[in-house]
Amino acid sequence: MGVVGDRIGPVRSRDRFLHGETFDSTEGDVRSPILSSWERCRLLGLSPDRSDLPFTQDFDADGPLVRAAAPVLDRLQSIFAGSRMNICLADGHGVVLERRFGDKALPRHLAPIQTVPGFVFAEQVAGTNGIGLTLAERGLVQVYGAEHFAERSQSSACTAIPVRDQLSGHIEGVLCLGYPYTDADPALVPLVRRAAEAVERRLMEQSSARERGLLQAYLEAGFRAAGNGTEPRDGSPLAMAELLQSELDQSDRSLLKERATELMSSARRAATEVPLSRGRSVTLVSRPVTSSSGVEGIVIEALIPEDTERHAPAPAHAHADAAPRSPAPAPGMVRGLVLVGEPEVGRYAVAARRRLELLAEAGNRIGTTLDVDRTAWELAETAVPRLADFVTIDMPEAVLRGEESHNPTAEMRRTVVHGIREDCPFYPVGSQVTLHPTTPHMRCMTTGQPVLEPDLKAALGWIAQDPAHAELLLAHNVHSLITVPLLSRGVLLGIACFYRSQDPAPYGDDDRALARELAARAALCIDNARRYTREHTLALSLQHSLLPRGLPEQGAVEVAHRYLPAETGVGGDWFDVIPLSGTRVALLVGDVVGHGLHAAATMGRLRTAARNFAELELAPDELLTHLDNLMVRLDREEGGDLPGAASTGIVGATCLYAIYDPTSRQCTLARAGHPPPALVLPDGSVSLLDLPAGPPLGLGGLPFESAEITLPVHSQLVLYTDGLIEDRHRDIDTALEQLHRALSHPDRAPEDTCRAVLDAVAPEHPGDDIALLVARTNALPADRIAAWDLDADPALVGRVRAAAMEQLDRWGLEESSFATELLLSELVTNAVRYGSAPIRVRLILDRTLICEVHDASNSAPRMRHAASTDEGGRGLFLVAQLAQAWGTRYTTGGKVIWAECALDAA
Repeated sequence: MGVVGDRIGPVRSRDRFLHGETFDSTEGDVRSPILSSWERCRLLGLSPDRSDLPFTQDFDADGPLVRAAAPVLDRLQSIFAGSRMNICLADGHGVVLERRFGDKALPRHLAPIQTVPGFVFAEQVAGTNGIGLTLAERGLVQVYGAEHFAERSQSSACTAIPVRDQLSGHIEGVLCLGYPYTDADPALVPLVRRAAEAVERRLMEQSSARERGLLQAYLEAGFRAAGNGTEPRDGSPLAMAELLQSELDQSDRSLLKERATELMSSARRAATEVPLSRGRSVTLVSRPVTSSSGVEGIVIEALIPEDTERHAPAPAHAHADAAPRSPAPAPGMVRGLVLVGEPEVGRYAVAARRRLELLAEAGNRIGTTLDVDRTAWELAETAVPRLADFVTIDMPEAVLRGEESHNPTAEMRRTVVHGIREDCPFYPVGSQVTLHPTTPHMRCMTTGQPVLEPDLKAALGWIAQDPAHAELLLAHNVHSLITVPLLSRGVLLGIACFYRSQDPAPYGDDDRALARELAARAALCIDNARRYTREHTLALSLQHSLLPRGLPEQGAVEVAHRYLPAETGVGGDWFDVIPLSGTRVALLVGDVVGHGLHAAATMGRLRTAARNFAELELAPDELLTHLDNLMVRLDREEGGDLPGAASTGIVGATCLYAIYDPTSRQCTLARAGHPPPALVLPDGSVSLLDLPAGPPLGLGGLPFESAEITLPVHSQLVLYTDGLIEDRHRDIDTALEQLHRALSHPDRAPEDTCRAVLDAVAPEHPGDDIALLVARTNALPADRIAAWDLDADPALVGRVRAAAMEQLDRWGLEESSFATELLLSELVTNAVRYGSAPIRVRLILDRTLICEVHDASNSAPRMRHAASTDEGGRGLFLVAQLAQAWGTRYTTGGKVIWAECALDAA
């Protein structure tokens, strides 16, 4: 609204509305409750200039509400004496019961509609006004000037509040203060709240007086056992009630009160036996009673066998605090008053207890998973049938993806439909839900408050959304609705709708409060699930972005791989295939401890470091040592070694690193706390390689060992992480046996092997990531390798060069002869001049032509820019220009300088 005294905005907004312009309640031009009321008035076909209102004489001018409000109205009249204040009391249907005025002469200047009790101000006949809007919104409202729908009220304002029965929560009436628009004062709000509370207290006192009358009638009727004529020694039923209290402990007394309340709500003569602690029992008896003023009620008495309760010795295990038992004379019955009241009071108490039980159950049933859809279903399953017969939940698509919706009203999707039967024609799950401004769904979304529609047949805004669909629902006896926004931490996550069909009574404010509490609990769980989904999606995206996006070209092995994220969160599993010099290939599988973004980020750092270390041609044990040192540094950087710093959870990682050489079929492996790989030989035998275990990465200071084996051609090397074989519902030996059976098919392609392993071994609900890498080995044919040994004699360089040229001719690579001759000349000359014997030259024909020169020296050549006066220093520069890649790798007996030349090089 802005400033109360500023009428220009509402007047213009009302004129625009009456001329057919539509408003978005989120724009702020018109308050949402007012705009919703205007829309309802339009749907009802009301005319703003209509001045006549229904009048009735059929109202109780001396009923409980009027009697309770009379002193409060007198006090308000005295407070506003001499002012132009109109003090009005209406009943729960909008019928005016009484009017008071600050200025007693004011009624002479007002129309009867504003002064005489009996006029009806319900919204459906009077349009937007204080009384009608209070009944529609079921809470305190203020209406200013042009916010009124009727022309007659444009110069006035009002503040109205419902008056409730504190016991049942039902709205009994409305207290409304009307005044000129210019006399608006913010202090009226707390004043009218206090006045309504005073009326509600006096209503409650009247209920207490009714109960006192019932108790007096019970006392006057005497205290006799029904049917047998026995009477206790003490004729006072209240004394017997105190005696009964002393006979029972707190848990027994609570159980008696609970069962007595249920018995009272039945409103009939009955008896029931209630088992108590220590093998005892009590019989509850209900009897009708009528007070002198004609109030009908129920008395609940308890009967305890006196000889077993008060004369039997206390059990040895009786509580030390139990009340002492007085010696009893003759056997008989101990009778005591438990409850006295009206049946309706019992029903309210039973309903209140059931609401508390439902809330307690909701705490256990809602939020058992971190799945948005499942959490929404748990809300619906909890509410049906104890609160609602049908529940629908609509949520923005962004929320289902784990994000926040920037425009939830435009992208609502039906997420849940659940009810007592499946034939009710609600919009199906997955359908797009478009909401009109007049619907209770939109009202609850824009206001952030629950909206109660007691009678859907009269809910024109709900019907206008889709009249045909509304007619179908009404035909299935769906008659009452509560819509509740799913709000958590200020974010709108969706709306939950609770429908009633079997119970003919409409929803009330207690039901709305219960629905709001259930929705609030569910919204918090949904938001937690949404945040987890977002983090899980981010971590999974990060994980996938850090894993290899494609397999590199190489001929050493045929490779297939799988990555399966855990259901509970993305971890730090990874794999890699890294081509190395000399047609070799490195296979890598690792697992960072932990889950989430941090584990995925740490995995990315480790994988990048492993690739860099692999480029340095390090042996597997050396590479693991460098990764171990890196993990120690990462842990230290994250605060693990700083006093008082909170560690983020890096405790290490496991890793398996293997290098396979197709020219020799040698495979060198080392592992750091990782499960050993499986080897499938061509004959179908499967075994786990017995490798030195090695410590996990991150411990620091402990050595790693390598093992070397020779693999037959077309053997399969299977590398995996522990998520494949470890499962809390399955023994690891069983998983390894399943793995052996799945791998015992050597004729399968690696892709088929991956699929079979995951189908047979992977847990149904993996609690950890799974990385799987299957490599089937190849061997480079001997006729594609040429090697020569020579001494450190410059005269032998020419012979090797000539032999190499002949080999290129045999391979049909005459066009590459010139470039290869220059490469070999420079590499062999450097080895003869700067290296040491023995010297070995090797040519390998693969996807490229590879030239390797091995010598026994550990000194590495260094490329530099030679000055114009230098006689040497240009050899490696020439090699770099002729080759597409070159480098140095160290061996146990020296080093190898290698260069790769494209096959079409001239």
